[in-house]
Amino acid sequence: MTSAPHTLEGVSGSFETLQDLSLARGTLDRAGLRRRDPDLVALLLKDPLTRVLELAQGRAQVMDSDRGCVLVLRPPAQQDASRPAVFLGQDEHGTAYLGVVGEAQDPATPSWRTLRQVGAVLSDRDAGLFVTAQGLANWHATHTHCPLCGSITEPDQAGWIRRCSRDGTEHYPRTDPAVIMAVTDDDDRLLLARSPLWPAGRLSVLAGFVEPGESLEAAVAREVFEEVGVVLEQVRYLGNQPWPFPSSLMVGFAGRAVGTSLHLDDQEIAEAMWVSRAELADMVVTGRCDISPTVSIARRMIEHWNGGPIGPGPTP
Repeated sequence: MTSAPHTLEGVSGSFETLQDLSLARGTLDRAGLRRRDPDLVALLLKDPLTRVLELAQGRAQVMDSDRGCVLVLRPPAQQDASRPAVFLGQDEHGTAYLGVVGEAQDPATPSWRTLRQVGAVLSDRDAGLFVTAQGLANWHATHTHCPLCGSITEPDQAGWIRRCSRDGTEHYPRTDPAVIMAVTDDDDRLLLARSPLWPAGRLSVLAGFVEPGESLEAAVAREVFEEVGVVLEQVRYLGNQPWPFPSSLMVGFAGRAVGTSLHLDDQEIAEAMWVSRAELADMVVTGRCDISPTVSIARRMIEHWNGGPIGPGPTP
């Protein structure tokens, strides 16, 4: 598409929010002022009351209990002193939590699971721990050198910044805002699409990154127009969710389309369609499509439009 996207003049918003989104329910006090202590991580690693969440290639150890799925948190171990570690915060009792990047685990080991697999069934505390540790681990692994001079950077402030070893500049964890949209037409049909990178049958709502100098609402209108050629006239905020794959914040909106004609950007969208509630239910039940996993805001947005759950989600 080469035309300019529809402007958002006069579009009204609201404060309606999807409740209890997975991964957005962290309960710990992040205790940002404690990070200024240069010895904080070393001191906490010597304290047997500290709780450690160990990550191994994006997996954490979990176990089943009468409360559902819970993270396995352990006291510090001797080998943690030589591993990347970050201070994740403290609870109301003053217990401190660290995230530590450990050795790779066999992916077939059932007790070691990814955030996508267990995020929707963890407690508020555990979901917050996992998503924060995952996001920081991803950032540390990919920002080992200074973008200004190319020198090696080193973790500082308990893992919440990296400092250039040459010029001392501070570099902060990256969060990339992205909008995700449940677009409907005048018949209240939902627009679903498939990325060329997804297998046949995998469908979800549209999404895209916010560009520099752009508001969230403008990004919604631009992405929908660029990807499927649909103009929006109403945009309404729904909620937001951290999504550390690797470093996004997904901001959800509902949008109403002016028309239903679709013109796909084939580099971004392999197929797109308008579906009614009955049509989507039939597609899911008969196995003709999978929708987003239960841990994602995309799934919650689809079910919000549907008015209730829609069968099982795909394997994460």
